[in-house]
Amino acid sequence: MTMLDPESVLRTRYQKSVAEYWNNNPNDDRVNTKLGEVDGLYHHHYGIGEPDLSVLEGPEETRQQRLVTELHRLETAQAEFLLDHLGDVRPGDRLLDGGSGRGGTSFMANQRFGCQVDGVTISQYQVDFANAQAADRGVTDKVRFHFRNMLDTGFDSGSRRGIWTNETTMYVDLFELFAEFSRLLEPGGRYVCITGCSNDVTGGRSSSVSWIDAHYGCMIHPRGEYFRALAANNLVPIDVVDLTATTIPYWDLRTHSELATGVEKPFLTAYREGSFQYLMIAADKVGR
Repeated sequence: MTMLDPESVLRTRYQKSVAEYWNNNPNDDRVNTKLGEVDGLYHHHYGIGEPDLSVLEGPEETRQQRLVTELHRLETAQAEFLLDHLGDVRPGDRLLDGGSGRGGTSFMANQRFGCQVDGVTISQYQVDFANAQAADRGVTDKVRFHFRNMLDTGFDSGSRRGIWTNETTMYVDLFELFAEFSRLLEPGGRYVCITGCSNDVTGGRSSSVSWIDAHYGCMIHPRGEYFRALAANNLVPIDVVDLTATTIPYWDLRTHSELATGVEKPFLTAYREGSFQYLMIAADKVGR
């Protein structure tokens, strides 16, 4: 596995600050770590689907663990939904997880398709954590994580059948990102994105969306920016699904958890007022 110099991977002061946060504060995201402990599958995204509200009933002393288990089920359902849209993936294909975090979706993809998966992240801590998980699962020959920038991965052109990002695009320029993904995809290859985006039909970003930006230190893009950047890079949307209504129950349930961080209210407000949307976009590469 090629080791790259941090200076060649972290190209801006902003990227360095994001990497430093995840490297130096790995236990700040208690939601991700506690949910991952349910079955050893660690995600870095939110959930979709109808929750089992019976978890709020029953003995008080076990309620929080029931909540954790149910929230984890919903976030895993979100990853399953993403993988459902990758199309025809064969065991000999290669996939890329852009902004792979602790690797949860990569392991699910390998288990489902039997193919090789490479994850890239600018956090060395996340690389080490995910590669340790791959070793524990006995899949280091198939699933590998790399300290690389998803804007400039260094992988061969046309080497990927599929690529996905799961709530990571708000940290990068979309035109740069999709140019790199278009380069990496083989003709007819598929890119799938799940992301939160501001609703540019309603005007400027709301105070709730700005609050989310500030909380995560990210740059939430307007919805239209995704489609402009895709079109500019020969990526043609074939399926767009508004997941907003299906993620609201996840956030409602999370308000009952001791793991709640305070960001739940801005998310729920933004979703319900229509200033923020949760989208799945699947796009195919056309041309060479």
